[in-house]
Amino acid sequence: MARKTASRLSKRREAEAAEASGATKKKKKKATRKKKATTTRRKAKASERKRLVWGVFSGSLKEEARFPYDQRKEAEAKLEQLLARGKRVYFIQPIKEVITAEEAKAAEAEAESEE
Repeated sequence: MARKTASRLSKRREAEAAEASGATKKKKKKATRKKKATTTRRKAKASERKRLVWGVFSGSLKEEARFPYDQRKEAEAKLEQLLARGKRVYFIQPIKEVITAEEAKAAEAEAESEE
C-alpha cells in the first residue's frame, strides 16, 4: 500500500526548528589555494653569427656558384655567362651561412698573417 506523503508545511516547520536549535549549521569550507605551476628556466641560446654570400641558382634551384658578399659583380658576371649559354633560367639570391668556431679561428689566423 502507498505511504502517506509528508505534509510540506510540517517538513518546513521541522527544518526551521532544527535550524533554530543550530543542529544543521553548515560549515563553510576554507578556500584551498591552487599551487602555481613551477616555471623552468631554460638557458638562452647564444645567437649564431652569420655571413651573407651570393648564390647563383638555376631554375630548378640547383646551386651553380657561390661568391662572398663583396664579390657581387663577379656573381653577376657568372650569371650573364650562364644566361648566354642557352634557354635556361638563372638568378642570384643571397644566402645566410652560419659561421662556425673553426671558420672564425681560420679567418682570424689568415688576417694576422696578412698583417
